[in-house]
Amino acid sequence: DISLGLVGSEMCIRDRLMGTVIQLKKQINNSYADLKNSVDDKLILVEEKINSRLASKVELVQKMTKYHLKTGGKRLRALLTLQCAKICEYQKGLRDVNLAACVELIHAATLMHDDVIDSADIRRGKKTLNTIWGNHSSILVGDYLLSKCFEMMVEDGNLELLKLLATTSSEIAQGEVLQLQHNKEIDILEETYLNIISSKTASLFAAATKVGAIIAEKDLKYKNALEFYGKNLGLTFQIADDTLDYNSELKLFGKNIGNDFYEGKVTLPIILLYQKVDKFEKEKLKSFFEKDIREKQDLEHVLVLIKKNNIINECYKKAEHYINLASNSLSVFEESEEKNILKNLTSFSIERNF
Repeated sequence: DISLGLVGSEMCIRDRLMGTVIQLKKQINNSYADLKNSVDDKLILVEEKINSRLASKVELVQKMTKYHLKTGGKRLRALLTLQCAKICEYQKGLRDVNLAACVELIHAATLMHDDVIDSADIRRGKKTLNTIWGNHSSILVGDYLLSKCFEMMVEDGNLELLKLLATTSSEIAQGEVLQLQHNKEIDILEETYLNIISSKTASLFAAATKVGAIIAEKDLKYKNALEFYGKNLGLTFQIADDTLDYNSELKLFGKNIGNDFYEGKVTLPIILLYQKVDKFEKEKLKSFFEKDIREKQDLEHVLVLIKKNNIINECYKKAEHYINLASNSLSVFEESEEKNILKNLTSFSIERNF
């Protein structure tokens, strides 16, 4: 993978290769590192909270949850909860820590369920739970994580938070079903795709960011601003993720691409490509996604079409719209280091490459 620390000639090469409409910064984008450093002391407590809450007398549950925690992850949703509590000047105890852990548990549970649905065998470079222990165990342990999350929500005692996170869990599940309903549907509407990622990804980002304003007892305008910020950050994040999977230039840096294609997921690059190509290529694309197994040469053909039709740029244009919405929603907050970190994170979400 390309690291965030690309400098000098490598950064120049990257700028030329990606050729996006968004002017990539010539300096290192430290926004994720800044976010992590800003709340690092609290993040340690979040990790401890997750470990303690997942303790189980059932040996298999203990093994599977420990394994999942060791696979790591960016903890971005937890970091957003902590940072948004900080920008709202929350200082009453450790509710931000408990709820950041809660948000991460929801995310972890959805990943376990996702891997079963997608028949995925690798996540974060390691074997998935379902590959090692089977689908049944993975689904049940995912449910276990959700149940622990709801325990913590009830213990917090705030009905607004309980409703927010319960509704978010429902939205994520509906997004999964909607994606399944349109699985391998090559002519899926862009609006439907946006509905799917809004439910599956952006809804949890929105909840994570709004939590901070709720526990700090801020006015509605601050709650709405952070919720809107989180939603649009989540949309940007997912569009960038889906686009990276088809950015053939990243192969030069050893980036694995094409995972979505091999799994038969129709994402934004394919949707935009299908709209642009002629009837012959439309039929060819359709045949690729109707196959049970897609081959390397199928992907190579798609990558050539994507490059020829400038699809990567188009995807980033779409993402830029949500970047601007996310950034502008923070205008209700006074200038501060916390605000700058959240604003810079909107750029990271599209420039990221891991």
